[in-house]
Amino acid sequence: MNSWINLDALWKIIVVGVLVGAGLPALFAIGVRALNPPARTDRAAATPPAAGPIGYLVAAVCFAVVLAAIGWGVSVIVSHR
Repeated sequence: MNSWINLDALWKIIVVGVLVGAGLPALFAIGVRALNPPARTDRAAATPPAAGPIGYLVAAVCFAVVLAAIGWGVSVIVSHR
């Protein structure tokens, strides 16, 4: 460990930054994608495909995790840790 750089704290900051900075938006995108499945070729182009029950479940779980992370972040800021 260098006296100027705390490498233990640095890798923790990088991991949390990658998870929150890229992971939460990616999880939100997965939820949106689960609500809008790709169009099938056997259906008419005028009717958009509907998400099935598994798509709704995946989307709900993804959105719940994102909302929980947002709530946790707000609680950390408000609690003055």
